[in-house]
Amino acid sequence: MAPPSISSLAVPAGRIAAKSSQPIFGILAVLVGAFIATLSTRITALGLADLRGAVHASFDEGAWIPTAHTVGQMLVCAPTVWAGLVYGPRRVLLISSLTAAAASLLIPYSETLIAVIGLQFIAGLAMGTFIPLTVSFVARNLPPRYLVFGIAAYAMNSEMSQNIAASLEGFYLDHASWKWIFWQNTILGVAMFALVHIGMPKRPIDPIPAAKVDKAGMLFYSLGLSAVYAALDQGNRLDWLGSGVVNGLLLGGFTLLAGFVICSLIAARPFLDLRYIFRSNISALAAMLTFLRFAILATSFLIPQYLTNVQGYRALQIGDVLLLIALPQLLLAPMIALLLQRIDSRITIALGFAAIGLACLWISSGLTPFWISDDFMPSQILQAVGQSFAMTSLVVYNLKFINPTEILAFGTILQTTRLMGGELGLAYVQTFVRVREQVHSNLVGLHVVEGAQISVAALSQNQHYFLAFGEGLAAERGTLLTAAMVQKQAYVLAYVDAFLLIGGGMIVCLLASAFLREPPKAA
Repeated sequence: MAPPSISSLAVPAGRIAAKSSQPIFGILAVLVGAFIATLSTRITALGLADLRGAVHASFDEGAWIPTAHTVGQMLVCAPTVWAGLVYGPRRVLLISSLTAAAASLLIPYSETLIAVIGLQFIAGLAMGTFIPLTVSFVARNLPPRYLVFGIAAYAMNSEMSQNIAASLEGFYLDHASWKWIFWQNTILGVAMFALVHIGMPKRPIDPIPAAKVDKAGMLFYSLGLSAVYAALDQGNRLDWLGSGVVNGLLLGGFTLLAGFVICSLIAARPFLDLRYIFRSNISALAAMLTFLRFAILATSFLIPQYLTNVQGYRALQIGDVLLLIALPQLLLAPMIALLLQRIDSRITIALGFAAIGLACLWISSGLTPFWISDDFMPSQILQAVGQSFAMTSLVVYNLKFINPTEILAFGTILQTTRLMGGELGLAYVQTFVRVREQVHSNLVGLHVVEGAQISVAALSQNQHYFLAFGEGLAAERGTLLTAAMVQKQAYVLAYVDAFLLIGGGMIVCLLASAFLREPPKAA
């Protein structure tokens, strides 16, 4: 028999760490770690304009600042598993939480773009350890009665951190300073250090389990996914395959991933045993979680874009809308955890996908140019409930098929799907909306026919607003205003198409959930 891989070598069953004597603090560490990892990426993107101005970076140069952060998270995903095996999750998280806090503290003091990108990358490396190791702590150390609450704490951040970011960013800009976009991570990082110190049990250093794991495969996996991620993140800005940078990143990334697959097949101790992935429910989990993250990131992009492009909202106004969606998660997460202790998680998975699909297909697809913030409340609350149900239930369901010795590998795959699914959602929807806006702008524009009664009336009305500037300027500005009205309608139609796309995908996931097999009975 071939020696076991890292997938089944997490820590031998007889040497699993003792249960935490402070499980509540352990759950809080999970919540804070997952919150930091997601919030930092989202809020950096929202506050990018102020950061670019602080370091005198152009739009194209500044676009690499958030990319550096998330590429760092992706790059460290695989080595985190190895470090967790050898040194234990507690030691790794203590070091990484302080590193993230220090890097975030220094970023606002940086005066050059290179320094900002470097510190962002370091912060990303540190934060990339949070989710794989905190989730593995929940699964391997908490008593069974607390397990589902720990998973619910992790899943809650997916909805809260995405929606609270805009509100925080707007508050910092209006009442404090853009520097708090990063300094908040310093405070949270120190808090996480304290929670990990109190809530996670110590474990002796043990270099034996992962000493001979195939490090070449681990390197290929990390570098390959990081290159593909960077290509996705920059693709819409650089015109995808029309860019040599994107082509180079994709070619290099897929070549490295091919090397990872080869290593997995021939190595005595592969980093991730592909047979393990397809033998367990992990492949189904990865597919569903990827599309779920796709939906979460896509909708968190669509609503702020609509409110900005169509209604002219400012950051703080957008944040107020999303905050009302985020706050109910504080009550919803423990309720879902209690429910999952009593009913089959496959039922709640289906309910989650059905709620998201209903929110997108039935409510959000009715979007018009007259919608304001309050009009999004019914659909987004329903979608928030669905996302919380689906995320928590998917993780809990798949944990029932995982042996304790496979938990760290599970955490790696969970982190990979979280990052890649979210990036696929943003990259695809950004491109989809841009292309559909061009299509609809052309189609709507075809109805603005010179000499037609409705066109003449619209132009005349728009020109009337600018008569005080003279007839020549009034004609020019009236024409521009008419063109803006066409573009506004085109954006609305493009956003409707995007919601229909997401809703259709949720229906596919709902149908797929019907084929999930019954989980094993608890011992």
